[in-house]
Amino acid sequence: MRRSLMPVVVAMSAGVFVPARVRESALTPATSGDLAVHEWGTFTTVAGVDGRAVDWLPLGGPSDLPCFVEHFNNDPYVKTLPNGTKLFANGPGANLAYDAARREMAARVRMETPVLYFYADRDTTVSVRVLFHHGLMTEWFPSAAVKQGPVAASTLRVADETSTIEWPRVRVTPAASPAFPLERGESHYYAARNTDAAPLSVGGGRERFLFYRGVADFDAPLSAAFEPDGRIAVRNRGSSDIPAAILFERRGAKLGFRDLGLLGGELIAPAPTLDGTIDGLRRTLERTLVSQGLTTKEAAAMIETWRDSWFEEGLRVFYVVPRHMVDEVLPLEITPAPSRVIRVFVGRMEVFAPATVQSVRAAIDASDETVLARYARFLGPITDRILAETHHAEVATRIRDVTNAALTTYLRRTTICE
Repeated sequence: MRRSLMPVVVAMSAGVFVPARVRESALTPATSGDLAVHEWGTFTTVAGVDGRAVDWLPLGGPSDLPCFVEHFNNDPYVKTLPNGTKLFANGPGANLAYDAARREMAARVRMETPVLYFYADRDTTVSVRVLFHHGLMTEWFPSAAVKQGPVAASTLRVADETSTIEWPRVRVTPAASPAFPLERGESHYYAARNTDAAPLSVGGGRERFLFYRGVADFDAPLSAAFEPDGRIAVRNRGSSDIPAAILFERRGAKLGFRDLGLLGGELIAPAPTLDGTIDGLRRTLERTLVSQGLTTKEAAAMIETWRDSWFEEGLRVFYVVPRHMVDEVLPLEITPAPSRVIRVFVGRMEVFAPATVQSVRAAIDASDETVLARYARFLGPITDRILAETHHAEVATRIRDVTNAALTTYLRRTTICE
């Protein structure tokens, strides 16, 4: 069903649907009633010309994670020279170490910062296992057992690729007051601790939650594209309603958002009027997250974690990913089974306005590194769109050269903890 929306407010972005078997036993209420688990996370995607998710470099750019957070590595495929220099395998089909994968692995989905909170009335011990269909686990904390094939540029193209992360013995200690790891410098990672969840102990690691991230290659259930008249067509491509969605735009100091409500089919909406405030948007997002089952503190922690990224320059759709899709993409197994499991994932789909594409094209023509740096994380797919409309070989070559130089500068900012 196609409908049109007159000016109102905004909602939540890119979920994903991949048929997969769900462990129902892991989601069945426990008889004891003394343990509840809440989880939030984000799926980030980029819309192509037709509105559907396209490839980009989801691992690229500076990392905001503390150095105690662990990440995958392909150590057997890393050669260390006598002077300490590390050589990482690359090239077609080669295995990639973590920093090489951040520069080279193209995919459609970045799974960002799922965190699992545990609420109990007494000390208890559980085992936790998460499967990631069509995906790879890239970062996590505390220490966990991660099972996946060697990471390579082609790994995510394998049809049945599934990775697994497991914490076999998680001690939930509601009365404890432990000291959590902390490093100098700022990181939005710490914002997720500001909840009433029970402290956890895993091996020698202590934390307020279980944390993991990943990258994947599957389609999103939502598409978003510009109509010829400048309105945005937002379409639910999945089999069930998207509970809530928000269209957001920021240009310099001005921003606006439009609440699209429940999304069952296709909706044609005008771009938001740029007369909103960050506080107003935060309140709208918080109400939406709480309505899906998160506590007020959990919702605030999620928004604070992503405030810089979610509210940056550009236009995007946020939406609540239908629960069954989360369970199919990320089957969750907890033993013994909790009495309640809440999983709230926000999809974020980045949408490029024609004015944005024109701005990048002008910056490429002028070799304006300052302007190009603003779009660095998403510069690749914007340039791909420009190249699709460029038919002169020499012009296309120059566009690629300028873009590659800008991306190289951006990727050098990536901080890898040794």
